[in-house]
Amino acid sequence: MAPWRDFTAATGGALEFLHGRLGWDVWSVTRVQDDRQIVLQAHPADLVRPGTWLPWADSFCRQMIAGEGPRAATVTAAVPAYAARATGPGAGVAAYIGVPLVTARGELFGTLCGVAYRARPRSAARDLPLVELVARMLSTLMAAGLEPPDPPALVPAAGG
Repeated sequence: MAPWRDFTAATGGALEFLHGRLGWDVWSVTRVQDDRQIVLQAHPADLVRPGTWLPWADSFCRQMIAGEGPRAATVTAAVPAYAARATGPGAGVAAYIGVPLVTARGELFGTLCGVAYRARPRSAARDLPLVELVARMLSTLMAAGLEPPDPPALVPAAGG
């Protein structure tokens, strides 16, 4: 097993693995910059374009980071903080799972997250430890000096 050549390749491999192993409709690695959450990479790649962004204040991930919503919500409509984001870019998101990505100093870099457009069974919450492990691996790669790319050209999220 050869190592990935860079952070983008490692991220792509991680997202493809999570999609194939756990399902969920879209997996992404995002970066929080200024007041935006920016998609660096997503899988399947044709569903969310790199550079897509939404206001950080409106994102499911911000709610998770702030402790206002859980890391795994198999029915987002049942979580008030997530149900309130079911318009604009969050429209159609019926299930969410996300974990912070942090720098070597413990500062928030962004998130690793998955969404589904249909509610997931409660048992899907068991996916969280694997998602946390992958997020820790990506954070460790950054801490070890594997630099994430700069965000691509920005594109506002649909409905945002």
